Amino acid sequence: MPGAVKVFGSPTSSEVARVLACLFEKDVEFQLIRVDSFRGPNRMPQYLKLQPHGEALTFEDGNVTLVESRKILRHIADKYKAQGNPDLIGMGALERSSIEQWLQTEAQSFDVPSADMIYSLGFLPPTMPLDGKKDGAGNGAGGRDARQQKQQGMMMNPTHVQKLEEMKQLFEKSSKDLGKVLDIYDQRLEEAEYLAGDKFTLADLSHMPNADRLASDPRSARLIQSRRNVSRWWADISGRESWVYVKSLQRPPASEAPF
Repeated sequence: MPGAVKVFGSPTSSEVARVLACLFEKDVEFQLIRVDSFRGPNRMPQYLKLQPHGEALTFEDGNVTLVESRKILRHIADKYKAQGNPDLIGMGALERSSIEQWLQTEAQSFDVPSADMIYSLGFLPPTMPLDGKKDGAGNGAGGRDARQQKQQGMMMNPTHVQKLEEMKQLFEKSSKDLGKVLDIYDQRLEEAEYLAGDKFTLADLSHMPNADRLASDPRSARLIQSRRNVSRWWADISGRESWVYVKSLQRPPASEAPF
């Protein structure tokens, strides 16, 4: 039934972007109802009936309502298996088992450190050196900028200075944790073109929103670029037409003023 599928949320949300990419891969017609969950009283009443607490995502398919993105991916791939990309969920028990294994790895091992890293980057100054590189004088990368920031920090509100330090520590911890995960991915991708085998599946698709943010920020891109197989894999999947569509939806309309 055309128009039966509805997605409530913002395309900039990782949860929503994951679902949109899957819908495009499966050629499923859907209606996107843009909802900014941070607008408080401006949230749509219809959405608040579905999500009283204003979570990032709600998915409706006829009489089915789901709010967890990976469950939604499985629902879409199963219900619409006869259309679009036939490989997303696998063709047999063995393929599906491998896909499920990597979906769980993404949810349990990749998602938290990557989300923490993205969160910390939102607070840290774009020029803050974070990769530990040295300049010619033995100072950290952008040593002059670091000294300037330290001087500026002395004039900042102490609470703000403390928040920046917390975010830098979070960045360093999540970078270390995520690096360990990506080392495993790099080994896996030495053996196969994609995480679950030789076909693009939900295992790869579920990584796309957070990986895109990390790859797009110079302060974190090296995590992907420095691993040959991960870099090759990301160049491949990030160029898929479905993800290009999602990225186009993430850009605000020209007439939309910032708020």
